[in-house]
Amino acid sequence: MPHPGRSWRPQNEPATQPHEHVRGGTAKILTLFQPATGQVRLQPVTRSTNAIVHRWLKTTLTEIMAALPAVAASIDGDQTRRLWQAWQEGLTVRFTLPDDLPPLRLLLIWDNLTGHKTPEMVLWLCRHAIMPLYTPLGGSWLNLAEAIQRILKRRTLDGQHPQTLAEIGAWFETTAQAWNQQPTPFIWNGKRRQRRRKRPGDGHPVGAAAAHSRRPLPRHRKDRVKYRLSSQITHSHVRRFK
Repeated sequence: MPHPGRSWRPQNEPATQPHEHVRGGTAKILTLFQPATGQVRLQPVTRSTNAIVHRWLKTTLTEIMAALPAVAASIDGDQTRRLWQAWQEGLTVRFTLPDDLPPLRLLLIWDNLTGHKTPEMVLWLCRHAIMPLYTPLGGSWLNLAEAIQRILKRRTLDGQHPQTLAEIGAWFETTAQAWNQQPTPFIWNGKRRQRRRKRPGDGHPVGAAAAHSRRPLPRHRKDRVKYRLSSQITHSHVRRFK
């Protein structure tokens, strides 16, 4: 529901927006984010069932894997398993790793939902050299996709008055394309990193999450109005394993 906001107008004649709340459904944005490069991939949908999310995620991850450089031939089976097991150290709940594991290529961090832990999906990720890591309950701030979603949502919808779900989805895609032309890498800025930093405050917070950027994000000079939007967003983010 858009509300009046500041703009260049004659005194006592503020710009206004329609105040009616049109219940036309919920727009959902599937998001895959790579903090190290700042690149984001998203898909507008109207439903986010496991079948829809998993199908899109498999397709997108396959494209990312195809663009990675070849694996070094010197990695043996025992070294590969130790590398996978290292990412399970300290976890309260661990899933059983398959006997046959390829060299680890990607880390996938997403929410701790039951649908994300289905045996079919976990085994598919392991077969494709992707290690799933789940954020704890109430730890959505650990998922940096939350931060990029807040940034894209403000740039897409602030001051706008969309009429349909398709319009919202198209605007999100356009905003993501513009972001990817000059992306901003995110740097993890959790409590552990803050304790190790020699110079506090040497970064710029982004998206109200535990991440910083090396340079501040540019602010939009366009006058906008505030809005209220009910939405459900399914999200995950990925970073390349080195």
